[in-house]
Amino acid sequence: MTTPLNSSSVTPVLQQFLQDYRHQIPELLTIESQLSERLSQERSQKHSDVIALYDAIYPLVEKELWSTQSFDDCLHSYQRLFREQESLLALAEVDERHEFILSIPIADRPAHLRGCLESIFQLCQLYAYGGQEQGSFSKVTVVIVEDSKEQVHIEQDIQLAQEYTEKGLVVHHYGLQEQYDLMMTIPEVARQSVSSIIGEPSVENFYHKGQAVTRNLSYLKALQLTSLKGDPQDENVLYYFVDSDQQFRINRTTEKGDEYVYALNYFYYINRVFCEHKIAMLTGKLICDPPVSPSVMSGNFLDDLLAFFQQLASYDAHENCQFHPQDKVKPHDAAYHDMAQLFGLKRDIDTYDYCCTLSNELKNEHNNIDCLKNFSQRINYFFFGEHLTRKTYFTYVTPQMKTLPARTIYPGNYICNFEGLKYIIPFGELRLRMSGPTAGRLIQSEIGERFASINLPMLHARTLQADFKDEYRPGVAENDELIDLTDEFERQFFGDLMLFTVVRLSKENRAIEDYDAELLRQAFSCVEIELLALYEQKHQNVLNKCQELRDLVNDKKYWWKQSTQLSDSIEQVNTFIKSMQHNFSIESQAYKNIQSAEARQIRIQQMIDVLLSYRKDRDAWDKMISEFSSY
Repeated sequence: MTTPLNSSSVTPVLQQFLQDYRHQIPELLTIESQLSERLSQERSQKHSDVIALYDAIYPLVEKELWSTQSFDDCLHSYQRLFREQESLLALAEVDERHEFILSIPIADRPAHLRGCLESIFQLCQLYAYGGQEQGSFSKVTVVIVEDSKEQVHIEQDIQLAQEYTEKGLVVHHYGLQEQYDLMMTIPEVARQSVSSIIGEPSVENFYHKGQAVTRNLSYLKALQLTSLKGDPQDENVLYYFVDSDQQFRINRTTEKGDEYVYALNYFYYINRVFCEHKIAMLTGKLICDPPVSPSVMSGNFLDDLLAFFQQLASYDAHENCQFHPQDKVKPHDAAYHDMAQLFGLKRDIDTYDYCCTLSNELKNEHNNIDCLKNFSQRINYFFFGEHLTRKTYFTYVTPQMKTLPARTIYPGNYICNFEGLKYIIPFGELRLRMSGPTAGRLIQSEIGERFASINLPMLHARTLQADFKDEYRPGVAENDELIDLTDEFERQFFGDLMLFTVVRLSKENRAIEDYDAELLRQAFSCVEIELLALYEQKHQNVLNKCQELRDLVNDKKYWWKQSTQLSDSIEQVNTFIKSMQHNFSIESQAYKNIQSAEARQIRIQQMIDVLLSYRKDRDAWDKMISEFSSY
């Protein structure tokens, strides 16, 4: 029997919020009246009538949150409202909201993994989705999907799983041997039929398998966990796939600089979306560090570097730092991408200003020399995924839970139900970049609006950790003199080639079932010509800008060349230029691989083969996961 609500003492946070904000948010007067009426009703009154008031108030709070000067106070109240609502939900006999199984592939990045786990823990603490049972969060389970090579990192991952489990966040470590054993429970015929999706045990080394294969293997563990609770096809379970270098936070600009906050209740909104909409897969964008290869951000970054040093040249070295703009211009989506026009986006601003990362509170205590020192220490982080001038930021759009049709899977931020597990990220054996956008186009053509996006971005924290350079970054090789992007550059080019070939075919209304070898060869040939021309133009532009930047930075007439305390800083900038020229020169291995007609033909044939086998592979995968619990 449901406990009656007969006392206003069960809603003190809500009532205090109504009192504090009624003048700022006129709509609260109606909710205040409704609350009084519902609390005064008979003891048999159901909790849902009062609980529903919280749902009605959140959009009003969010609008206030992102417009008020008292952001911290409003955010604190917002989080407390959710916790109070959860305390009321805990009084109900049955909680039919979705459970979440979060999957985090990890490859030699323990520092990033800690940041990701901590963000999940904080999200559960601050918003309390699902409440707790026996000291553990009852509706959130995390699976660490191991793909590390180094034993020391594997041991650290195991320790992190234990540490956060003891804190109350249920975390499973899905190790390499367990992955192999779970694969081997699948009958050989079925296993062979999906080897292009989850790999082949006889040839896999079981570490550094790549994000797509590792993520697909995590589906098996998620299904196993669901099976242990009952029905393996339970529609009340949602599968949430994130990357280790991401966090459940968002960024905002303040007078003190960038701030990273827990201002979105991800689980609450995702649960509501799946309850209120007939969707199979939901995805959200990434913010902060761009989620693309440095090889496709180089031209824009060089434009901003040239602008930065030209500005520096106009300032006095010892005056207060001039790189703390009051009104920071926020880059639009994909402003960091050199070839954003390929995605239908226009370039509205030529350059973006560098914003000094030394605290704004100390802006009167550091000068332009200090700013340049700090900047030069970070410039080579670019090759590991940071764009110092074109980070992206969260933008509030009301209502928060509004969904839109999607066309891209963000591999580090997507959620699906059991039906959605059919729509894997394919072509893992090719190890190409842009696999998410490519898979998204294929899924969109198959299920349309049941593949949706939502404004719940995750913080892409590629370089927030100070020791990030000690962690594994596929496609990036570093030595004492330069940083090499050969592997990543090649994977980006051929990933682009595959993506825009699929886009071309989708614009012609070609379903994947209509693909044949000749159609694909013709499509690849057309896109190949266009893409080679764009990459050739980009190469030359980058080399020209590198030379211009080298001349500017090393001109002895400028104060930074006349200062002995900046010699190391200028050397770091020159190292950056050297690495950039190494990766974009006509002598670079990446450039030779792209320019080689023979190498391109081999790659194109591989892509044709996997596209032609996609339908067969998907059918085998669908059958395998449907029968998985019986193996």
